[in-house]
Amino acid sequence: MKALGGRVLFLDRDDINTDEIIPARYLNEDTKAALKPYLFEDLELPGFDRSSMLQGKQAVLSRANFGCGSSREHAPWALEANGIQVVVAESFARIFRRNMYNCGMLAAELPADLIEKLFDRFSGQDTELKVDLDSMVLRFESKETGALEAPLSLGGFELAMLRSGGWLDFAATRY
Repeated sequence: MKALGGRVLFLDRDDINTDEIIPARYLNEDTKAALKPYLFEDLELPGFDRSSMLQGKQAVLSRANFGCGSSREHAPWALEANGIQVVVAESFARIFRRNMYNCGMLAAELPADLIEKLFDRFSGQDTELKVDLDSMVLRFESKETGALEAPLSLGGFELAMLRSGGWLDFAATRY
């Protein structure tokens, strides 16, 4: 199983689409690593500077409908190539969410009021996310504002995909 959690990148916007996660012009790259420099290249978000804000981040906190737009595995691959294994949002596009789990990555949904509370309390701070799959808890923590825990709700298949490291490893042990 991949390590889940780490420093949080705050993307405070609804409807971040797959073209903003990884622009279509890079879909001809033949390795995940080749996608790394292009993550969020076309993301338009006030105050967002990818050259400084992406460094060392392993998780994303965003708003509703993350990963909407074209269905492509390249979007989770670009996140993975940059060390991001977790996205927490109010909701996800269905295919993007499935592709995250196929890659052994966590797409965690939280209610809008809790997402708002997380942005209010932690945005702009060096915040760490710890994922505890045994207790089904997400723990956000910063030195400035302490910690806040949120319940993690996953189905059995999603949990099995995470514990296996994704679809290929899951299938290899069962079929």
